[in-house]
Amino acid sequence: MTSLSTIQKHLIGVVAMLIFMAIVPLFVTQRYFLGEIIVFMIWASVAVQWNVLMGHAGVFSLGQMLIFAVGAYSAAISMTYMDISPWMAMPLSAVVAAAAAFIIGLACLRLGPAYVALLTFAISYMVYVLIITDTACYTTVAGGCQRFFGGTTGFSRLEDLGFRQMLRGNWVVGNYFTVLVIFTISLVASILVIHGRLGLAFRALSDSPVYAAARGLNRTRSQLIAFVVTAFFTGLTGAVYATHFRSTGPSLFDFSTLLFILAMVIVGGLRSTWGPVFGAAMMMILVEVAKGMGDVRNTVIGVVLVLFVVFLPKGIAGLTSQLLHRFRLRHTGRNPLSDKT
Repeated sequence: MTSLSTIQKHLIGVVAMLIFMAIVPLFVTQRYFLGEIIVFMIWASVAVQWNVLMGHAGVFSLGQMLIFAVGAYSAAISMTYMDISPWMAMPLSAVVAAAAAFIIGLACLRLGPAYVALLTFAISYMVYVLIITDTACYTTVAGGCQRFFGGTTGFSRLEDLGFRQMLRGNWVVGNYFTVLVIFTISLVASILVIHGRLGLAFRALSDSPVYAAARGLNRTRSQLIAFVVTAFFTGLTGAVYATHFRSTGPSLFDFSTLLFILAMVIVGGLRSTWGPVFGAAMMMILVEVAKGMGDVRNTVIGVVLVLFVVFLPKGIAGLTSQLLHRFRLRHTGRNPLSDKT
């Protein structure tokens, strides 16, 4: 199957998903459940981009929540200090996140995978410390005192997307469709990268690095492009997170949040296309069930992550693909054990 037909197949899947998600508010009217679906789409968007970076580009970065936070904080800062509307702040924040990723990528991507993971995690922690130790006081438009990066409390009471005035009690539906559009754009972008020329370069560099280099493929340059592209959409998702919740803070840097998103990628299936979406759905359901367990919830996430790494390394997507393959073989009357492909 050619790359073009593969892209078309996945885009048909995106359209089907978009139609299904678009009619969900017709049946799910409770604000709580709509809010949970919004959170699912936000984290699924981050997981999809992390899968592109780590699973396909081979960049084991632990700085995705930093990029997400850059998008969220950029939106909060631009709305608070520059009086920019949320609709303008979101794309601006995505550009800022991409620029930050470019600088970080230049410093990290020439190193080995283990050093990339350590350095990106160290940079994330450094930024976290700078934020919570921010003591400078800045006077806001309203005349109050606000730490530039929000300090330990972060930003709150940010300007909303305007749906509270337009839709009154149904404002969450407006936010729902806004997040759905961002999630769809992020998913389509990941499909185009994975099954496009850049994804082909990643597969060539993974299968035969020496031959790929001889054909003119530069690993560092390809990974830097992936780092910047995924950061753009991760930052955009962070900005929509800030505008939806009307707040952001240093809790975005929590290791438990990083582990939660990583679990989505691993459980769904690393190096797959739709795996992170399935993984995000499963982990959201798991967290909802374990919501009353307190700190035990993080332990449950860790246990699930270990179980999938050991027993299902290809995740839900790999298991589904394997089951469908066996079904096709049985349907055609062939012996699955004799098929080596």
